[in-house]
Amino acid sequence: MHNSAQILRARLQERPVLVAPGVIDPLTAVLAVNAGFEALYLTGAGIAYTRLGMADVGLTTMTEVTEVIARIADKVDVPLIVDGDTGFGNAITVQRTIRFFERAGAAAIQIEDQTFPKRCGHLRGKDVVPVEEMVGKIKAAVDARVNGLLVIGRTDAGAVEGFERAFERAERYAEAGADIIFVEAPRTNEELAAVPKALGGKRPLMANMVEGGRTPMTPVSELEAMGYDLVVFSAGVVRAMARIARSFYDTLKADGTSDAIRDQMYSFDELAEIVGTTQLLEQGRKYDAAGGGGA
Repeated sequence: MHNSAQILRARLQERPVLVAPGVIDPLTAVLAVNAGFEALYLTGAGIAYTRLGMADVGLTTMTEVTEVIARIADKVDVPLIVDGDTGFGNAITVQRTIRFFERAGAAAIQIEDQTFPKRCGHLRGKDVVPVEEMVGKIKAAVDARVNGLLVIGRTDAGAVEGFERAFERAERYAEAGADIIFVEAPRTNEELAAVPKALGGKRPLMANMVEGGRTPMTPVSELEAMGYDLVVFSAGVVRAMARIARSFYDTLKADGTSDAIRDQMYSFDELAEIVGTTQLLEQGRKYDAAGGGGA
């Protein structure tokens, strides 16, 4: 079995910049892989939106996320980068999270320096823990991993203490062993470009594009030119799915049929093919007693 963490680590040293679209379950993971993406980002906000129908404010549990990791890793074979929120507790809890995530199939975990309960990085009203507490969490994460799981040190200090302090925190997190650095929610193109200028070369750098969020939507090619190594489009798939779902329900309610929206949907057979129905049925026939598979 390949080591997805090693694959991810090597790919981050290459160009073009690695783009990891947000996924929320095995179906979206399959769709993203079929579209040609080399890595995926399991979005914490997306899990909160879809599994709980609630906001991304720290309500999702570690075991809920672990279950989703395992289901996705069972279906697709590309590195999975996982949003680990604050690590779900203190340094010891972080170590338990690392063990669970790594065994479930994650290639990387993102840990942020927010207080608990955390908020989505593009919401107002965030606060951050003391830098030493976060340094301890990163050291604990590095110590707990067995198969080289990459640790992403994320700081939300830019919105709280200013970006100079965020850069200082990022350097401390790199020194503590973080493999990737993520300065969340730059508010302008100038702030976005300032991150690689201040931190480039220390560790691979991650950027997060959120439609309608605090950071300007910037083409991947421009982010690469700035010096970023990893770009995630975290929960965009949920916003897209929610919009088309509402259109489906509105159409069904108004028309009493979904015919008017069928051109925006996969057909029954198309979706069956995507999830591998034919292959599963053929595989099952090998073990069917009527098929002569017995001794």
